[in-house]
Order: sequence, then C-alpha cells, then structure tokens
Amino acid sequence: MSDAYVAIEGERVVEGRARSPGTTRGELVFTTAYTGYEESLTDPSYEEQILTFSYPLIGNYGVREERFESDRVQPNGIVAREMTDDVADWLSEEGAPAVDHVDTRDIVTEIRDHGAMKCGIAAGPDATREAALAELAQCRHMSEHTDIGAKVSVAEPHVVNPEGEGKRVALLDCGAKGSIIESLVERDAVVHVLPYDASVDDIESVDPDLLFISNGPGDPENFEQAGEVVETYVEELPIAGICLGQQVVANALGGETEKMEFGHRGVNQPVRDLRTDQVVMTTQNHGYTVADPGEKLEVTQVNVNDDTPEGLENDELGIITRQYHPEANPGPHDSLTFFDDVLGLAGD
Repeated sequence: MSDAYVAIEGERVVEGRARSPGTTRGELVFTTAYTGYEESLTDPSYEEQILTFSYPLIGNYGVREERFESDRVQPNGIVAREMTDDVADWLSEEGAPAVDHVDTRDIVTEIRDHGAMKCGIAAGPDATREAALAELAQCRHMSEHTDIGAKVSVAEPHVVNPEGEGKRVALLDCGAKGSIIESLVERDAVVHVLPYDASVDDIESVDPDLLFISNGPGDPENFEQAGEVVETYVEELPIAGICLGQQVVANALGGETEKMEFGHRGVNQPVRDLRTDQVVMTTQNHGYTVADPGEKLEVTQVNVNDDTPEGLENDELGIITRQYHPEANPGPHDSLTFFDDVLGLAGD
C-alpha cells in the first residue's frame, strides 16, 4: 500500500513510497545529472521546486557535507526512482519531503511534453491523495514568487578571504552556490558577499574592482534591485554574471528574458562558442533564458540543442556573463577558465 502521493498539474496523482515525510508543493522539474545529487539538492536555484532525478539510483556514494553548495536542502520536495537510506535519512533530518518507487521516466516524459508543472506532495503514514491535491491547489507559478531572493540570499554582508591580495569582488548573492565563491577565492580574490537587494551605497562602501551577479532561483524580473545596481555600474565597473546573473544583466541593459518550457538542468549541456567554434560540455540549472540580449550585449555562446544564449559579452564595457555554471560542481571542468577571464576584466 502506498504512503506517498505526487499530484501533478491536471490533477494526475502518482503513488510511491515515502522516504521523508511531509507535505509540500512547488514547480515540478527534472535533472538529467547522473552524479552530483548532493550538489543539486543544496543548490539554491532549486528553491520553490520539486526536483525529479532522471537517473534511477540516488545515493550510491553516500552523503558528504564537503560537497554541499549551501547550508541546507533547497528543493521543496524530491522525487526519485530509488533512493538510498543515506539520502533518505539526510532529507528527513532536513525536513524535505521525498518520494521514491516512482516511474521517473514517465514523469520526465510528461514534463518534456507539457513543460514544468505545478506539483503537490504528501508523504508519510498519514498521507492521502486529497492532501497532495490540496498542496497542488495552493501551488503558485514561479513568477509569482516575488520574495524568492530573500529565501536564498545572505541576510548580512560578509567577506570571504579578507586577507587576499587579488581583486575585490562585490558579489550580489541571489542564491549563490558555494563553489562559485570558492572559485573566486582560489584565484586570491577578496569576495564581499552582499544581499541580493544590496543598495548602490552598500556596494560603494566595498570599493570593488568588479561587480558579480550570482545564480539564483525564479524569475529574473523579480530581482529589480540587482538590475538597478547593474544599470548604475555599467560604465563604472566590470560586470560578470552566472545563470540568473546573466538574465539580470540582460534585463538591466535593455534585453528581455522569458520562461522556458522545461529548462536546462543537468551536467551534459553542449555549448558552442561562436568566436572559436569550440564546443564545451556544461552544468546547467535554470528555467528562464534571455530571449533578446538587446543592443549592448553580444551573444558569444549558444546552446547546441536549442540555440538559446549561453554567453553574453561587451568587450568595451567589460561585461561577461554565462548562462551555465562554470564552477562545474557537479559537472565537467571545460569552462573553469571563465573565472580567470572575469577577474582579468578588472585589469592589473
């Protein structure tokens, strides 16, 4: 007898086994990554989502805190074909509802056919179909989560590597993965991590060499303050961005963004550089993309599968952004030189 229910938009209910009890709701998405489940489960970009793993076994190399990208599990709920006890126990400790013994191939196919959908989960000894459907009924579209930045950003500014002798980076934390900050620190940068809604005065007090807009969850149009900061500094400082950061920069400089049908989430997304014609494999996690870069930004890299912009640049203004995650945690290391290029924008 089932003790877990996954209610999907359209009121279809899938039964499974409860691995971490509770009720929750969120946007149902999938990742094709076959490793890196610890990194995915702690990636702030999954806030307000139900993460489905297409790979059939999650947990086959345990759970190690040193691989975490943040200090908590970020998806609202988790769906898998089979989940080990290590992962299930971790999710239970974190209070993140999780379900397995589900045909995830079927769910992934449905998402690919119909796009990311609203979802409700009820799991545990008292779970019912009705409870899952009630969660589904209360689920909101991602664009309606106007306060999502506050859920994933630091509350107060802090400095990472204060004794460093490299560039001073003002990083707007819109839901930054820890490995992005680590990648900058490895290059001796002094990283001032600021809240997603930091003011121009906050950034001015840091006296940075570079403005960096991080990855994060949700609709980039809901990060208005970050966009205003970009507008202010566009001709004053070099600017870089990753994932949501690329979208925020594009919107701020006259471009447009849009919701994708089911997004890019995985560690094997091919990206072609239009200047060199080189193709690299990348890690990605986003549901929005740049529809129009505007007149100030040049598209320098595109996704091989659907031609969506993966890199935007303006050499004269010192702007470089990437839609994928160059820090590659998890994923291939093809694009790690991005951080060298970013810090190089700040000059000597």
